[in-house]
Amino acid sequence: MNIHHKKKYLSFLKFKRDFQKYGLEKARSYELILHWLNNRLSRNQFLVLSGILVGCTAGLAGVLLKSLVHSIHHFITTKVHFEYQILFYVVFPFLGIVLTTSIVLTIFKGQDRKGIGVILYEIAQNSSIVSSVKMYSQIVQSAVTVGLGGSAGLESPIAVTGAAIGSNFAQTYRLSYKERTLLLAAGATAGIASAFNAPIAGIMFAFEILLTGVVFTDFIPLVVAAVCGSLLSRILLQEDVLFRFYTREAFNYRNVPYYLILGIVTGIYARYFVIISQKVEHFIKNLKMSRLRKAMFGGAVLSLLCVLFPPLFGEGYETVKAFTNGDVHRIIENSLFRYFEIGNFTIIIFLILVLLLKVFATSFTIFSGGNGGNFAPSLFAGGTVGYLFAIICQQIGFPEVPVTNLVLVGMAGAMSGVMYAPLTAIFLIAESSFGYDLFIPLMIVSIISYLIAKWFSPISPELKSLADQGKIFTNKHDKNILFSLRTEDFIDRYSQAVNENSPITELFEMVKNGNKNIFAVVNNDKTLRGILTLDDIRPYLFTNDEVSVSLSQIMKTPPAVIHPEDQPLAILQTFDDTGVWNLPVVDTQNRFIGFISKSTILMSYRQILKGYSE
Repeated sequence: MNIHHKKKYLSFLKFKRDFQKYGLEKARSYELILHWLNNRLSRNQFLVLSGILVGCTAGLAGVLLKSLVHSIHHFITTKVHFEYQILFYVVFPFLGIVLTTSIVLTIFKGQDRKGIGVILYEIAQNSSIVSSVKMYSQIVQSAVTVGLGGSAGLESPIAVTGAAIGSNFAQTYRLSYKERTLLLAAGATAGIASAFNAPIAGIMFAFEILLTGVVFTDFIPLVVAAVCGSLLSRILLQEDVLFRFYTREAFNYRNVPYYLILGIVTGIYARYFVIISQKVEHFIKNLKMSRLRKAMFGGAVLSLLCVLFPPLFGEGYETVKAFTNGDVHRIIENSLFRYFEIGNFTIIIFLILVLLLKVFATSFTIFSGGNGGNFAPSLFAGGTVGYLFAIICQQIGFPEVPVTNLVLVGMAGAMSGVMYAPLTAIFLIAESSFGYDLFIPLMIVSIISYLIAKWFSPISPELKSLADQGKIFTNKHDKNILFSLRTEDFIDRYSQAVNENSPITELFEMVKNGNKNIFAVVNNDKTLRGILTLDDIRPYLFTNDEVSVSLSQIMKTPPAVIHPEDQPLAILQTFDDTGVWNLPVVDTQNRFIGFISKSTILMSYRQILKGYSE
């Protein structure tokens, strides 16, 4: 029996002992079976089984959240009646954000980290360990926010929930970091697949966003998880809940110029979307208010926007379906624009305002205390851009423009530019519309939008701050490995230091009894004064005459100092700039802490690189 199997067998015996000792309070029977299977099956076989179990669980979570939000929508639209329709849009969006914030503060103790960035951070900085609370907290929070009209999407909360399910499954069976990361991605994949009934899009989401900078050869667990999540969505969700589009025109190569222009338009709009979103986030963070007051302020803004423009209420998928069905007048009938003559010019002005304000509605929803993501808002905005572009083309003399196709590929274009995920966008719309014959226009629009977004910012602005701090992985694998290292682990706190007023003979004793070849010279307050190496004191070591030189006379100033908060990448650059192999580490008051060695960092780097290559 090899070492790996021995470890699994010992883990199984420990679990069996706990089960016998504590009964069902400490161990569940199905976990005992899975521990036994983990011991009996090969690694790949157990990972496939894990992918199925995680996929089904995450898929069910996605179905639950979709159904919950649909039920809330159905209740508030059919069971709750107001004398004036305007009160509907005043009450519910405001209530959704305030209730979500109250739930976070009272039930989840103020812990409301949300969004895809949370998953990326856990992969890079926390060994893919996601809190078990995330398995249900995102469902509760986003159901309240979006169900009551928050202008955000459910897909990011579903992805975080699925990732938490995969991570905690891997933790239960003590799987390694790589396997834990794989199952984390499998859970998120299943969540996305169930949300859209689009398994390939779920897989692309994992590879494009979650597993950036992570080297993997195993992808079967992702596939089976995506299939499980998609199947559950197809079986359990009602047709009107599914993200489905059945009407479209056949692809005509003569329409390629429309798609080229639409790609540019969606790329520019995507840039507008992310920039305004950042500005709103910064504005809300700087407000001198309590979290509950911020929620009330954000809820009031959202309610006002929904009163003026009802399409901003909720996810917005029904509005996009109205575009594809040619029923655009229905989206205006509850707005103040119904008092105007509803002609093409009125529709154009209305949709332009909706597009400009959608990002404000989404940002105030998310950043003032609600829970949701940018998936649905980007798809809504892209569909609106496509429809707006189509009717403008018709007005200027191009009556044969493919309206439905422009709505569909516009969704892919905006999502590609906002999420920096062109492949996810392409396959999502292709699967959701059964429009595989639209691959060419989908690729044209998505890639153009993506290239425009990359031209403005190589990394998604939403994640740029985390990437610059080295808190998430990017496609630069060397930096990812270095960012996964912790400076604290490389500080030699047993380094030898000598007081600057001590006789040189004390230093000789350190050399004689120790194994160090570099020493720190400090004062009485442990403040670093200089450093000494064996080369500096060698001329005085082997003389028979009494040495009268003082340490302050022969010590030298270090070429640079390191601080504990410095990143390994910056430390290695300092080593390269100074050309030395050891540097002192000091705190903010310049007090000596220890030495750090370049060779120690490089050795750890090689060990991690070896682990990736195995």
